[in-house]
Amino acid sequence: MKRSLVPFVLVAMFVPALAFAGPAEDKGLEIAKEADRRDTGFGDTTAEMLMVLRNKKGQESKRELEIRTLEVEDDGDKSLTVFHSPRDVRGTALLTYSHGLAPDEQWLYLPALRRVKRIASNNKSGPFMGSEFAYEDLSSQEVDKYTYKYIKDEKIGDVDCFLIERYPVDKDSGYTRQQAWLDKDEYRVRKIDFYDRKGQLLKTLTPAKYGKFLGKYWRAHQMNMLNHQNGKSTDLVWRNFKFKTGLKDDDFTRTRLTQVL
Repeated sequence: MKRSLVPFVLVAMFVPALAFAGPAEDKGLEIAKEADRRDTGFGDTTAEMLMVLRNKKGQESKRELEIRTLEVEDDGDKSLTVFHSPRDVRGTALLTYSHGLAPDEQWLYLPALRRVKRIASNNKSGPFMGSEFAYEDLSSQEVDKYTYKYIKDEKIGDVDCFLIERYPVDKDSGYTRQQAWLDKDEYRVRKIDFYDRKGQLLKTLTPAKYGKFLGKYWRAHQMNMLNHQNGKSTDLVWRNFKFKTGLKDDDFTRTRLTQVL
């Protein structure tokens, strides 16, 4: 119910790994459900973020953002992403209502135009503000958005992981499949490979430097998204996580998009 790429972190309590039985599809689904279960109940979060855009030649540009997230019972999370710098993007904001089987809803506020623009479902595979993250990467990754398949157990470095594949149900997704490595102890994402509509490897997401909050919720403090096809990458550096800050539905409306600063 509560799984987003930004931050896309799979969390766990200290319990043994699940005992699985049945075909690969069942096992893959159960792994996804268990990862989802372990991140339920956080309520709301805020965090600050540095976004570093890097082109093929290694040249960088940086942006400062704030992320606010509200957990929604029996539906996907709501999130508000606000740019604070540099000046040319200050006040730009993205509002996301994530859902399960229904299409996500997203609106982008462009202060220079004083306009709120709805992101069409068939455009959600496009890059978010020039980064290597697509709009669909910014919504919470609800279990019902995919079908699953367990592939095998495999190590990432010295960490034992489950390797699963997930296949988007939404025909407008920019991906045909994703391969995700989840560590067996904490069910945290260690790596995700994204395959484009032609079935070719497009991007790899690598989270790092996890921290635990409220005794159970894991969040990555660093993420790297590498685009294998164009040589560009985007780093996200997270700081100042806060939980249960009292955010409400009224803080996640289209009207609020124009009042974020």
